Amino acid sequence: MTGRDGGYVVPADPLNAVGGLKKKGSGSRSWILLDSSGQEVVLDVDKYAIMHRVQIHARDLRILDPLLSYPSTILGRERAIVLNLEHIKAIITSEEVLLRDPMDDNVVPIVEDLRRRLKPLTDNREISGDGKELLAQHDETGEEDDSPFEFRALEVALEAICSFLSARTIELESAVYPALDMLTSKISSRNLDRVRKLKSQMTRLTARVQKVRDELEQLLDDDDDMADLYLSRKMAGASPVSGSGAASWFLASPTIGSKISKASRASIATMRGDENDVEELEMLLEAYFMQIDGTLNKLTTLREYIDNTEDYINIQLDNHRNQLIQLELFLSTGTVSLSIYSLVAGIFGMNIPYTWNDDHGYMFKWVVICTGIFCAVLFVLIMSYARYKGLVGS
Repeated sequence: MTGRDGGYVVPADPLNAVGGLKKKGSGSRSWILLDSSGQEVVLDVDKYAIMHRVQIHARDLRILDPLLSYPSTILGRERAIVLNLEHIKAIITSEEVLLRDPMDDNVVPIVEDLRRRLKPLTDNREISGDGKELLAQHDETGEEDDSPFEFRALEVALEAICSFLSARTIELESAVYPALDMLTSKISSRNLDRVRKLKSQMTRLTARVQKVRDELEQLLDDDDDMADLYLSRKMAGASPVSGSGAASWFLASPTIGSKISKASRASIATMRGDENDVEELEMLLEAYFMQIDGTLNKLTTLREYIDNTEDYINIQLDNHRNQLIQLELFLSTGTVSLSIYSLVAGIFGMNIPYTWNDDHGYMFKWVVICTGIFCAVLFVLIMSYARYKGLVGS
């Protein structure tokens, strides 16, 4: 069955195939295969067929299982690169790319990019008006790139994941800064809850970016790990093996001439002593390491801004608490002073007969005046002492 862009769709079970894809079972997953000749095929196969095709172990294939939580990983094996970068789960060989779940919304742009970047150079020739062939120049697609096939595929994956994480960071920034400004202007439960949710998103995104950055840094620090990613060089030094008939549903391999050409170039590099030269891959990884490190720096700056805003909010809340404490001290002092006034009034208001109360009605006003003056002086003394000790603001 002919698929899109000249590829072929070969389902594992034609009876259950719908539009070239079988309904997913417990042991099968949807993959798309793109090879160096520009052909592609959508497959619905189990893990054993994939392991047989690319010759990797089950533990390596488990890394690509979306049901299992594995950190971002780039593993170099004898004949394949196992790539797990967020939603990008792929297996790259020296001649083809196997990408998992090609119908996923986040994976579709990567498939389109792989189609452009991995398209053979001969497929991009244009015919001029006088009948001469002209080679189309598309610098942005990298079709002029002379790098090995696996590096071009790896570059597409790294560019996609760096752009994806950068876009998520920009979206988060556009939401966090207004939320923080609103919280600064008005401290409310609604604004606090909004900032809390955004901070949780930022923490998760920072962890994801950190994992990708750490993986790239680990590769850059180990030349042996980078050398393991030179699949074309290793294939050139290996003896040719006969093809297996068990995978007849796959695409035909690239032409023998392209294999010989790749093998010849790699052999020449090996003869010159370049088998340990990883400069090309190092430059590629460094470029995307700097990009992902820049994204991480943005998130770090955003975290610092959130922390500074939280400190400012805490200072405001502390100031409000101090003002409430001062108000409580003021009211408590007034209550103590008035309680003394009430004590005097209660003593003189008792209905206990005593002789000195007779013919002394004029004493009422003096008791009231003196008691009021005493309470006022006591209030002033207490507040002055509190101000002297720095308990209230001046």
